[in-house]
Amino acid sequence: MPDESRPAAWLRGFRLSGFALSSLLLIVAALVVLAPNLKTLVEQRQQIAQLQQEVAQSKKDVKDLRAQVDRWKDPAYVAAQARTKLYYVMPGDVSYFVVNTPTTPTTPDGLPVSDRIQTADVDWVHSLLQTTFAAGLTDATPSQLDSGTIPSPTQK
Repeated sequence: MPDESRPAAWLRGFRLSGFALSSLLLIVAALVVLAPNLKTLVEQRQQIAQLQQEVAQSKKDVKDLRAQVDRWKDPAYVAAQARTKLYYVMPGDVSYFVVNTPTTPTTPDGLPVSDRIQTADVDWVHSLLQTTFAAGLTDATPSQLDSGTIPSPTQK
């Protein structure tokens, strides 16, 4: 007997019965039928997980917004926001608004005027009034307005 390798001998000795062949065909058919459904199941699970994360983030956002609404119900918070954002002051307080100063202003004693100094690069009141008057008093045509060559109200 010639020297045969064991896998080759095993393969030659392997016989497929009718039952084994039909079982193998049933398993392959089941895989072909169920594979698309399994793919759909996996995709749906991933979509559910993503939507659950979005719901959790939305709940967190709602909680944060409710906390913010509750803060606005507090008169002290409203007053603090009016002071910082609108530059309002309480009666008797003195507000310093320094415009375009490169150095920190100091008192005669050499101490800084404030811990927080707010600076503005543009005189917004003058800009607002200028654009309001220019918009209301212009005789420019629409083509001049589109091109940006607007004559000032004093020029005719």
